[in-house]
Amino acid sequence: MSAARKTVRVQRTGPLLLPDRTRLLLRPFRPESDHAVRRIVERVMALSEDEVGRTLKNVLGQFSGRHEQMDAFLRRRFEDVRGYLAPGPTPSPERQRLIAACFTQEYAFEAAALLNPSIVAHPDQTGLPPGALRFILSLRAIGEGHISSITFRTGLISPQQRISLLPPEPFVSELERIPNATYERALFSRKLGELGLLNDFAQRAMDPLPDAFTISDLRGTVAAASQNRSRLDAEADPTARVMLLLAESNYEVRFSAEQRMSQRVLFPTAPSESNGIEDARFVRFQNDDGTITYYATYTAYDGRIILPQLIETADFNHFRFSTLNGPAVRNKGLALFPRKVNGRYAMLSRQDDERLFLMYSDHPHFWYEAQPLLEPREPWELVKIGNCGSPLETEAGWLVLTHGVGPMRKYCVGACLLDLHDPGRVIGRLRQPLLEPNELEREGYVPNVVYTCGALLHEGVLILPYAMSDAATSFATVPLADVLEAME
Repeated sequence: MSAARKTVRVQRTGPLLLPDRTRLLLRPFRPESDHAVRRIVERVMALSEDEVGRTLKNVLGQFSGRHEQMDAFLRRRFEDVRGYLAPGPTPSPERQRLIAACFTQEYAFEAAALLNPSIVAHPDQTGLPPGALRFILSLRAIGEGHISSITFRTGLISPQQRISLLPPEPFVSELERIPNATYERALFSRKLGELGLLNDFAQRAMDPLPDAFTISDLRGTVAAASQNRSRLDAEADPTARVMLLLAESNYEVRFSAEQRMSQRVLFPTAPSESNGIEDARFVRFQNDDGTITYYATYTAYDGRIILPQLIETADFNHFRFSTLNGPAVRNKGLALFPRKVNGRYAMLSRQDDERLFLMYSDHPHFWYEAQPLLEPREPWELVKIGNCGSPLETEAGWLVLTHGVGPMRKYCVGACLLDLHDPGRVIGRLRQPLLEPNELEREGYVPNVVYTCGALLHEGVLILPYAMSDAATSFATVPLADVLEAME
């Protein structure tokens, strides 16, 4: 059948994921000044033990049933503010917890929106019937202040291609940042070189470090280099700040293996992420030795600057966050291929906020050159195009889902096909959108948008999770054969 007459059978199947205001994180509350912190501590210290007991009992009665490990959180939070206490006897355990509660708040991390999903096969496929697949769905959750985090769901695709999701757990856990995460000295030096900061001061701070070092090690050598600097060393202070900022932007976190996937939230912790972790594009990457690493490119946002970054995990328990480097690391929408191509890492990018580009590298953290791949052509993508997740490998070629922005800033999902051995060659392209917002999907925080950060193929069917108008998320299924036959 010719492409002009071929009908692509897109079936909207659900389930529908809506924002849930009852899903809450315990988060530190930080007053604007140290002076305000001290005043709050003084007020609590002025209470009698009876007043402390009654107030704490009231707080725990209202909030402890909403959180699984509230008492442990309050103990840690007290240690964060202990230094603001005036000299004197150690407060009672009850007073410590009340002080901590004054610097703690609930945060409804997905109260505003649940959008921009990405889907990958789960690391654990045991106990399933033939033809079924367990998957992990990542979502961008938006809460108060429009701060974005990454939340997860686990689901199942049945042999009949029915999609179901496990209900989310009522208790949610924030990540535990690993205090002694290690950095590779050679890689860190290379990143400093990319930033143009491998100067004399940086070299003096780096030289004493071992091949694998911690941020505590780095703080020590930076402090030592600062003390020994020349009075004329104008590079010292800005270089020291950037070195520590770079280390804080490259970190590791972990969850307990006993925690369900829906209990895990990747909430911003680095300064570069202070306004959100946006649009993670997860991909199941097969390494040369056959092992699997799950990568996700994402956008860190601090309220002013967007910074493309990379997440790595083997099990969704332990995550490593890294900066991406090189002149080709620009803009949003990076998406890694699921394996090396011709011996090199390959990635899609959007260098100019208008076209789709392809780039290669020998190292997943460093990208130097990009070549144009696709530019807007059809009426529904006149403004710009980008990718909708990592390419999907088929016998016919690399299937790339795209997003096209057209008149009235309407977003549609399209598709193109790249040569399997030479992805720089486009061998097919849809003339019409694969998915566009219908009348029930047009209204939301950002109207007239359908968008995804990654799909998967299962038993000849494209499983397409998608967000509707930056408000909620659902699913569609499409026979792969239909998509390929409709390609121009």
